[in-house]
Amino acid sequence: MTPNVVQLASQKSFRFRQLHGCDTPPPTHDGEEADTVSQAQNVSPASVTDDDARAYEKWQQGVAGVLAKTRRVEASELGPQPQKLLDTVTYDGVTLSPLYSPRDERPEPPLPGAHPYVRGGDATRDVNVGWLVATVFGHEQDASVDVNATLLDSLANGVSAIWLRTTDAASLSRTLDGVYLDLAPLTLDAGSTVAEVTDALYALLDARAAAGDGVTDRRAVRVNLGAGPLTSVYAGLADVDLETAANLAVGAAARSEQVRAITVDGTVFHNAGASDAEELGATIAAGLDYLRTLTDRDLTISEALGQLGFRFAATDDQFQTIAKFRAGRTVWARIAEACGAPDAGNAPQHAVTSAAMMAQRDPWVNMLRTTLAAFGAGVGGADAVTVLPFDAALPGGAPGVSKSFASRIARNTQLLLLEESHLGRVMDPAGGSWYVEDLTQQVAQKAWEFFQEIEAAGGYTAASEAGIISARIGATRTARDRDIAHRTTTVTGVNEFPNLAEAPLPAGAADRDLSVARYAAAFERLRDRSDAHLAAHGARPKVLLAPLGPVAEHNVRTTFTTNLLAAGGIEAVDPGPLSLGVGNIADAVGKTNATVAVLCGTDKRYGDEAVAAVEELRTAGVGTVLLAGREQLFTDIESNQRPDGFVTAKIDAVSVLADLLDILGAPTTTSDTGSTSDTGSNK
Repeated sequence: MTPNVVQLASQKSFRFRQLHGCDTPPPTHDGEEADTVSQAQNVSPASVTDDDARAYEKWQQGVAGVLAKTRRVEASELGPQPQKLLDTVTYDGVTLSPLYSPRDERPEPPLPGAHPYVRGGDATRDVNVGWLVATVFGHEQDASVDVNATLLDSLANGVSAIWLRTTDAASLSRTLDGVYLDLAPLTLDAGSTVAEVTDALYALLDARAAAGDGVTDRRAVRVNLGAGPLTSVYAGLADVDLETAANLAVGAAARSEQVRAITVDGTVFHNAGASDAEELGATIAAGLDYLRTLTDRDLTISEALGQLGFRFAATDDQFQTIAKFRAGRTVWARIAEACGAPDAGNAPQHAVTSAAMMAQRDPWVNMLRTTLAAFGAGVGGADAVTVLPFDAALPGGAPGVSKSFASRIARNTQLLLLEESHLGRVMDPAGGSWYVEDLTQQVAQKAWEFFQEIEAAGGYTAASEAGIISARIGATRTARDRDIAHRTTTVTGVNEFPNLAEAPLPAGAADRDLSVARYAAAFERLRDRSDAHLAAHGARPKVLLAPLGPVAEHNVRTTFTTNLLAAGGIEAVDPGPLSLGVGNIADAVGKTNATVAVLCGTDKRYGDEAVAAVEELRTAGVGTVLLAGREQLFTDIESNQRPDGFVTAKIDAVSVLADLLDILGAPTTTSDTGSTSDTGSNK
């Protein structure tokens, strides 16, 4: 008999992997063991025709020609595969190619509802409904808010699933009055009071059944109790202990309704900085620990699998999100197969738009982010999707915006995707895409490898206590922070195209949830300092631009510098082109009382005028002179004639802007912790 989790619970992790072949990649769609990712990429499928090969070769030649021209080299110098120069690598180490073709074709996966569920876990999903539109209720701090009225209004206007945050068991009956749980599935979020709230819920369900609520099929009532001690503790959130969660699962399995006790919440890893595969790998490892605990309580494998649901984050990288949800089902199906119950491996997925990607500054851009995230989650096959309000990163919401408006926009975003774009009418619309299928397999592979690392350390709990999971996620977070600080990763409205004219944030807008490592946080701390300077002095910190030559020459670098400074809350003052030796540099400095100036011009103009311009600026009283350009232009210039620093696209913008704010006298704030990124050599 194939060993089950009960028999394996006392054995070492390596033994588990050895018994079930878990040291091999996940099975391919046709059930055979997969080659490694690199092997799969190096083998051309039989379906590649001669015409395909010739077309690909012609494209390669075109790429070589363009790259040779832009890099001013001969095409032969680019190597045999010039298109590889256009590859990008994700934080998971997955290589993304610029073009996917029949060369990348993978075996066609089974239909939705069939193991390994890559195309969807539910073949009977109503295509007229699509995924469930889930909204959070009960999170309002205002005691005057009538949660029941808000809930009923939302259900009447498109919400189809309820995510209820409550710790008040006594009020549950009132909150759910008039709510038909056979039509709108319920997920509880009760933290450490989940046992008490569950008792109240069961009492309510039993009372309704006794009163003849008209529900003929009790399995139509779907509830997730939301217990999640293993993942909650990672984020420092209150929850019940594992023993209580197991008791809830045993009780849930005995109910006539369809009740799942445990939510395996991957968003805690994502919010801490995890990559997609790290989020999946850690979440799957936690799920396996739950299985071991539940089967120790005499639940069968199928019953234990039926007590788990998964929650993952959806980001504005739509293809990564699509692939992540497809890969998540594949990897969990691998676990169910290894445990001997492949038909029970279709655990539901609840997608929540990423809290980490949300920005406080220019929060309207968050509407675009959440739209892309909801699209990716829905197309990726999530069973339920929650879109966070666009002002979710701002405690109390955006100034002048009602909570009902922000919530309505979040809800209607999904309704537009479902009812206007009809995305729910096609199951797995991304299936068959060479890019998506390849990306799904690679993300699944990376997630499986991280899962195996956790298992090798003794399982999720042991690896978490040893700091293995947090160390891995911390390294990814550091790499992402560095990319954002250097602006190689763009956060629109924050480190690129910032709106310096927007009103300052209200007092107390600093992040309260320290478990969420928001991507925009480092730049927004700089903006907080600028707001404090504005409040104290009536103006933002200012830097003088010193354009050399006509507009056609300096415009590129003045625009770049203005945008860069604005990302740190610094206003760039542009007096127009300045000429040497006629006093207008001194006049510009005098009018602005500038203590910092940035020279902007062409490399040729710098060679002719930069040294003299630096001297004039210093004579006029400017204490810090920077230059928008490369330091290499001044290797032969005496140090006292050189600019004090150089502004390029490669600098650590967070560090440089923080230093400028120090020079300009901008006060630090309680939320200011400085840059965690490298300062670089161009500072």
